[in-house]
Amino acid sequence: MSARDQLLVVIDPVARRTDGESVRIAKDVLGAGAGVRVCLPESPEEFRKALVRRGTRRPVVIGDDRALLRAVTVLHGERALASAVLSVVPVGAAASAVRLARGLGVPAGAVAAARAVLEGTPRRLDLLVDDRDGVVLGDVRIPPVGPVGGHDGPDGADGGDAAVGGERHPWLRTCQSLVRTLAVRPSRVPAGPSRLRVEADGVTLVDLDQPVEGVSVVPGGGGLARVEVHPASVGAEIAPVRARARSVTVSGPDFRYRADAVVTGPVRTRTWQVRPQAWGLTLPG
Repeated sequence: MSARDQLLVVIDPVARRTDGESVRIAKDVLGAGAGVRVCLPESPEEFRKALVRRGTRRPVVIGDDRALLRAVTVLHGERALASAVLSVVPVGAAASAVRLARGLGVPAGAVAAARAVLEGTPRRLDLLVDDRDGVVLGDVRIPPVGPVGGHDGPDGADGGDAAVGGERHPWLRTCQSLVRTLAVRPSRVPAGPSRLRVEADGVTLVDLDQPVEGVSVVPGGGGLARVEVHPASVGAEIAPVRARARSVTVSGPDFRYRADAVVTGPVRTRTWQVRPQAWGLTLPG
């Protein structure tokens, strides 16, 4: 049996609680086609250790978009994205919980996704990395759309004491991450015009004197991000401002943003850079 046929299957605890039947089906399909070692982490730290100690086994995550993002974050932190190829079987409480994985091309349904793990082809994908070494697989939205999933800290100075405490006490960051993962009724972030400066490769697309309704940054392939800014308008509609760039900086008064499934902020500035073909995901051939 080749190394490709040896799998480390990491099952996110949220997936086990929300859809145990899909988890069981995925395990059965994977176990019938490959040598499988199953890990059942109960915390983000156990999740991290399982991936770090994977050896030569191919890592497979059974879980929602947050679990996929956590896996990429771990491998990025270990500087192992260049050599590792992830696979994912999307399992979540609702379709919205696995929207990112589906958007990346992972099939819906436990059987189809598990078969793609066994029979699919590794594909290299672009990655957004921000100036605090955070990763983005799908998109950045300002203002955030959907529930608040987390934040850097309580003040406008980009994280405040919470971020400092997380750096001094790794266990605190683990606890904070677990609380965010298990949150049942997250609050909503109100949307509205913001005054932001948006720069693409150093070129200002919109400045603080022009309120904006929204900003999006998406890995667009070819080592470039697609940037779209929607200026606020009164009366006549203003066309969106679009650009492609390797680096995007947003700055201005305190703002929140959603990167994939996680909401962060308030912050005063953030820069995202594209890492071309930085990570691998197994997708149907």
